[in-house]
Amino acid sequence: MVSFATAALPSSLRCDKMKQLKKETRWGILCAAIIAAVIALDQIAKRAVMARMAIDESVDLIPGVLRLTYIRNPGAAFGMLKNARWVFLVVSTVVIVIAFVAMWRLRGKSILLGVSLPLITGGGISNMVDRLFYGDKFGDGTVVDFLDFCAFPNLWRWIFNVADAAVVVGTGILFLYLILDIVKESRVK
Repeated sequence: MVSFATAALPSSLRCDKMKQLKKETRWGILCAAIIAAVIALDQIAKRAVMARMAIDESVDLIPGVLRLTYIRNPGAAFGMLKNARWVFLVVSTVVIVIAFVAMWRLRGKSILLGVSLPLITGGGISNMVDRLFYGDKFGDGTVVDFLDFCAFPNLWRWIFNVADAAVVVGTGILFLYLILDIVKESRVK
């Protein structure tokens, strides 16, 4: 169906407009699906760990490489800056809003952006849920961490969760996009 706004346009422009709309719709669906998947996977995994393990309990998944270790993290990613929950809530909110604005403004520009920004957003939202609801009172929560990569204990000592991994992977993909974009622009000049 052709809308009144596009009816006056030549058919070739209407076709281009419809293609762009379809591309933007697919972009929106991709972004929403990735955000929802990250939040769902992270929250389901956290609930399972909280229901089946005691705090500080560890279970080997791959002996000497990966184990589940249930901890409550009052800090930022990987346990940094403990007990600054409200700072993290404010910073997380700002980053999430910026990511949503970027997803909207850059919609359809690159599949790398279509994956990286939702990964960062989904991870930020999921950890924000923990800070808001996993405590004695609203906003006094701690983040549930449980993935313990123990293969190199002198190199890697942090315990993290699915949301942290999504943020790190999303940030890596975003950096890759930025590097490729810089290289592409330098070749054009």
